[in-house]
Amino acid sequence: TPDVAQLGNTWVPELAALDALAPLDARVAGAAGVPRAAYFPGIWDTNVVGDTVYGIPWYVDTRVLFYRTDLLKQAGYDSVPQTWAGWTEAMRRMQARMGPGQHAALLPTNEWTQPVIFGLQTGSPLLKDGGRYGAFREPAFRRAFRFYVGLYRQGLAPAVSNTQVANLYQEFERGNIAMYVTGPWNIGEFGKRLPPSMQDKWSTAPLPGPNGPGESVAGGASLVVFRSSPHPAEAWKLIEFLSRPEQQVRFYRLTGDLPARREAWADTALANNRYAAAFRTQLERVVATPKVPEWEQIAAKMIDRADAAIRGAQTEDQALAGLDADVDEMLSKRRWLLTRRAAAAQTKHAAASRPPTRAEVRP
Repeated sequence: TPDVAQLGNTWVPELAALDALAPLDARVAGAAGVPRAAYFPGIWDTNVVGDTVYGIPWYVDTRVLFYRTDLLKQAGYDSVPQTWAGWTEAMRRMQARMGPGQHAALLPTNEWTQPVIFGLQTGSPLLKDGGRYGAFREPAFRRAFRFYVGLYRQGLAPAVSNTQVANLYQEFERGNIAMYVTGPWNIGEFGKRLPPSMQDKWSTAPLPGPNGPGESVAGGASLVVFRSSPHPAEAWKLIEFLSRPEQQVRFYRLTGDLPARREAWADTALANNRYAAAFRTQLERVVATPKVPEWEQIAAKMIDRADAAIRGAQTEDQALAGLDADVDEMLSKRRWLLTRRAAAAQTKHAAASRPPTRAEVRP
């Protein structure tokens, strides 16, 4: 492994479980250049496993709503409503003005982010008992799943995957799609792929929630030091340098990746970007996905079960029961490891607290 690397933050728990990453708590505590308060709380949290910091946010990612401002205005709205009920009603009004093959929203069925986001918005932990079991049949996620599947059953979103949409940007331009939940990379793509005549007819908005502004998923990439690095001090110096607000701004200007440091957002490159404003607001309301090594597998299985419910192959209850069963099986090794670890800790504690035997006492 290298000394330092960029690592997607959903992978931090897996590499931490492999004992591949160096803890960074002591370095953070002793460094004035990497203050925890300078970062978005939900993003910072993705790098903490247990009570240990394993990564420093490098760039950030989340999901917001991209939408056609002209179509929304024609439906009677100057801005996107902030609640599920208001958002759904706005989509119904937009849908009523559309023709065959047109939809108020695109929520690709092969993306796990949308059902997860809605679950986070209802307060679902997604997993329970310390990440030992799925919590998808619990009331919080059940409510979110019902809302998600309902968008397809009402005809507000088509039951299609990304691969079934020939050209997202053309469909958006033609008005066949009015709203789309996606990430910051599409700011640049919409700017390049939509014609000049469309540039004043789209915008971005933070996601609505059940009862007001909603949470979104905490994504992005972090800088980590590998435990086997022979140069940990030098690796940390590089992280400190890359974490400076001016370097964060420079990285954004080069790549379009959003900076993790709040100070960097004051730069004119971002402060004057009206499409980025929704991301700045949303980043204050992001939540980490469960910090278990199996998360990527769980997310993939969620796609399968949600697709079955959307297409009517399973009821919502059947899909959620199946998802919990799938996830519980995936987490069986985790439960075994945690049980073994707890037993070892208990044995060690008992041995430490018992009085020494005569053979152990030296004269």
